[in-house]
Amino acid sequence: MNNWKETTLGKICEPISETYDFTDRSNVIFLNTGDILDNRFLHNNLSNVAGLPGQAKKKIQFNDILFSEIRPQNKRFALVNFENTEKYVVSTKLMVIRAKQDVSPSYLYLILTSREALDYFQILAESRSGTFPQITFDTIAHYKIRLPPPPEQKAIAHILGTLDDKIELNRRMNKTLEEIARAIFKSWFVDFEFPFDFTQGRPNEKGKPYKSSGGEMIDSELGKIPKGWKVDNLGNILELAYGKALKEEERKVGSIPVFGSNGQVGWHDEKVVEGPGIIVGRKGNPGIITWAYTDFFAIDTTFYVIPKKPELSLHFLFYALQDQNLPSIAADSAVPGLNRNLAYMSQQIVPSMEILQLFDKLVKRLYTKIHANEKQSRTLAALRDALLPKLLSGEIRVKI
Repeated sequence: MNNWKETTLGKICEPISETYDFTDRSNVIFLNTGDILDNRFLHNNLSNVAGLPGQAKKKIQFNDILFSEIRPQNKRFALVNFENTEKYVVSTKLMVIRAKQDVSPSYLYLILTSREALDYFQILAESRSGTFPQITFDTIAHYKIRLPPPPEQKAIAHILGTLDDKIELNRRMNKTLEEIARAIFKSWFVDFEFPFDFTQGRPNEKGKPYKSSGGEMIDSELGKIPKGWKVDNLGNILELAYGKALKEEERKVGSIPVFGSNGQVGWHDEKVVEGPGIIVGRKGNPGIITWAYTDFFAIDTTFYVIPKKPELSLHFLFYALQDQNLPSIAADSAVPGLNRNLAYMSQQIVPSMEILQLFDKLVKRLYTKIHANEKQSRTLAALRDALLPKLLSGEIRVKI
């Protein structure tokens, strides 16, 4: 490691504050701190220049690193990995960091986003007096690093980048699979175009779309619905059972996911519910619906769903509850939070048993693949997190 050099962050990169030129621009893509997360750009929507906030000022270019000044451990950072940046303007609350000569931007990004660096940056941020824990480039410029030669930088970045690419591919694949499942739900249970074999008089994967093919519709409290279906109150088809108290400091190392009102919040060694299952936010984020693929622990800010009829598919109930817009019920409550008795009064279309079974069969295939991708991504992320400090320190070397 004689060719590695001891240096500091301020010597290998610099903050950039190039002002964006709005001349002849009516629309731009504005990125604030909340619009990036762990190397992902969460939108590319155009905004009218006239309505932009005052902090929309900075210009960016390919290979710049965007890094939020506020709460570093929140992972509001990303590497600009695309060249068409002309329409992008970013907030002054985002540091724009640019690698100097002979420093790989991808390797610099690994340094900045390593657990060791983030922990250190967070300590610096919290030591600052102010409204929010915040850092500036000047406060982190003295952070010490060991820098390998450019070829080794690129090799290290390539190894870890390959893992990140696979994780991102899994994420995009899962998003597509989830969109397919929701599209099937809408087609079958909102548009009533589920596949139906009219010669046999029953649902069939290869059948014709029910409503547009002349399937019989009947009147109900919620309008026309397919013959053989009915409308019932949520309280007659499911129970919203209370989660169980579990403080963060009481959780033990384990493989059981812990769910709060806005999704998974950690892990534990004990389950409350056998999975798969549905979690409904009760307090904090009332009405938010989350799916659990395995056994899980639902904490006391949540409900979990227990179907009252065995033929009711959990997959169907998951999408049906999302369509109920339960957060609006919570907003109307006198006490903040979701009142399950009000939720129970909501009306729900209940399809025939045969169509529910067919839907469950199709969606289970999609969810099995989604769960497998998530498990693989967790394994890859753990491998990446284990390798990163060893590669950055030189404990593990790569062949050039």
